[in-house]
Amino acid sequence: MIKNEYLPYQAIIEEIKQETFDTKTFRVKFTAENLVKTFSYKQGQFMEVSLVGAGEAPISITSSPSRKGYLEFCIRAIGKVTKALHALQKGDTFYMRGPYGNQFPFEELKGKNIYFIAGGIGLAPVRSLMNLVFDHRKDFGHIKVLYGSKTPDELCFKDELESWKKIPDTEVWLTVDKPCEGWGCSIGVVTELWKETDINPKNAVAVVCGPPIMIKFATLKLMESGFYASDVIMTLERFMKCGLGKCGHCNIAEKFVCMDGPVFTYEQIKKFPVKEHVF
Repeated sequence: MIKNEYLPYQAIIEEIKQETFDTKTFRVKFTAENLVKTFSYKQGQFMEVSLVGAGEAPISITSSPSRKGYLEFCIRAIGKVTKALHALQKGDTFYMRGPYGNQFPFEELKGKNIYFIAGGIGLAPVRSLMNLVFDHRKDFGHIKVLYGSKTPDELCFKDELESWKKIPDTEVWLTVDKPCEGWGCSIGVVTELWKETDINPKNAVAVVCGPPIMIKFATLKLMESGFYASDVIMTLERFMKCGLGKCGHCNIAEKFVCMDGPVFTYEQIKKFPVKEHVF
């Protein structure tokens, strides 16, 4: 059977994990066993997830392509479709089509030091690349994770944040805007972490994802730190809608984020017209 990437296929929910008060991670698999065995995707790609009666939405794949047999989506309940998905239970079904978009580089990063910089649910699409890198840990240099959220309760993937700290030659730095009692890490936005740890551009790349304002100032800090614009990589998945370049929702100048992206380097983004700048 040849899979039609424009046709939605049924998927079943195997597991649901509550990440924050409004965010859940869904582990799902196709109900068709041949798709479970043959489906493949790249780190940073997304799927169009649909529910009859609610609609369809582009959702980044947060699982790693190195881990087979299932897909994971970290979903915040902020609209009609995502709220309907949040109402589902283990064993329920929905539909998805794809994968779509380009991907984070992988082979090109081997031997380099990597900075993963994320804010809030922005860790979700980056996690796909992170766990792929961790599954091939010996092929990469030093890794630093810089991650922030509004409060400690709004940090996603809390268990993994702790497990990543135990991976050799890996550091995890956390910060929140509003700490709670017992919070022992940094306070402030992600860029405050520049005061806590060395950010060295030598033989390094940075992967950034989060709210637009966070991406903007993290990128500016990386430029100040000496990074080349070509070594700062980000995903603009928030702009997408149909996934096919038809609705025009994600059009920026001559680019369609869903087809030309969602992964871009800052060097590419700097060439976008100011009036349509992603920040």
